[in-house]
Amino acid sequence: MKYFGFELQHVDKYTGARAGVFHTPHGDIKTPVYMPVGTQATVKGVYPKDLKEAGSQIILSNTYHLYLRPGDELVKKAGGLHKFMNWDKPILTDSGGFQVFSLTKLNKIKEEGVYFNSHIDGSKHLFTPEKVMSIEENLGADIIMQLDQCSEYGYTHAQAEAAMDKTSRWLERCISAKTRDDQALFPIVQGNMYDDLRLESLRRAKPFATDGIAIGGLSVGEPKNRMYEILELLRPELPESVPRYLMGVGSPDCLIEGVKRGVDMFDCVLATRIARNGTAFTSEGKRVVRNAVYSEDFTPLDKNCGCYCCKNYTKAYLRHLINVNEMLGSMLLSLHNITFLHKLMSEMREAIFADSLNDFAKEFYSLFGKES
Repeated sequence: MKYFGFELQHVDKYTGARAGVFHTPHGDIKTPVYMPVGTQATVKGVYPKDLKEAGSQIILSNTYHLYLRPGDELVKKAGGLHKFMNWDKPILTDSGGFQVFSLTKLNKIKEEGVYFNSHIDGSKHLFTPEKVMSIEENLGADIIMQLDQCSEYGYTHAQAEAAMDKTSRWLERCISAKTRDDQALFPIVQGNMYDDLRLESLRRAKPFATDGIAIGGLSVGEPKNRMYEILELLRPELPESVPRYLMGVGSPDCLIEGVKRGVDMFDCVLATRIARNGTAFTSEGKRVVRNAVYSEDFTPLDKNCGCYCCKNYTKAYLRHLINVNEMLGSMLLSLHNITFLHKLMSEMREAIFADSLNDFAKEFYSLFGKES
């Protein structure tokens, strides 16, 4: 039985941007797509029904966090993530590798895997490729990621090469350990900022990219132009018949530039994280609603948005909520930001079919390039 398939429907003749449909066991995903992040089996501050109304086609959860709490075995007993969190659309789980490297000060990377101490209680754990596959199979997401080593920005060529080599070896072990046909395993392209390592990593990953492929290790502190250069470098070598996923990228400008360079899938915590700090994406630029300029502004957050927040509340009220730390403020801004990014992706998809993505991007930037 074939659980996954990707239909490439149209390629913008001026940019090479792609519009397609990714078929999964829990529904079809129209691409390009932004995927909200639900780290601990929930997108912070947003009801699942509101996520669906906002246009969310797929959400992410995190292997590292769910392994520690409540435990992947418990999630399996509940019937997997879909039943545990009552989400009937596709889910993607990352491998937890990035969290191991970024959250745990005490970790040792060995050939067998990564030894680390929990950021919660200091308990000792080991993530091997085989262990990660077991955890992700217990969680039951539609799309799962290999265990990889995300090398830090600033690594030397030798350090980045060693991490890339390990990622390739771990991929082969993940493939051997995987047992479920109803989960799509995406290999991850690493290689830091080095062109030769990126191309070599992609060469090694391609034979295993039967359902999709991911690009990791970007948006980790490098200049945005360098990220775009690497995407340009990889584009002609990436497989055309599967979705291409750029990990951890979700600002409006990076979404546009990524789509223009042939990327199909994106995820990022940015939309909800900045919402909790009182910042919103709008069609006229970023708005920091906690600022005093909005104290008597009784107009909607974004006049061009039809989300629940914009239809019912003013900037003055949102500013009040944020400044007195009422949770409703971050909930409303989170819903708005997610809706904004879904609308952006939908409009880009339409522009791709019309071969007009360049024009769309130019118009978007003319309005969005302001902040107050």
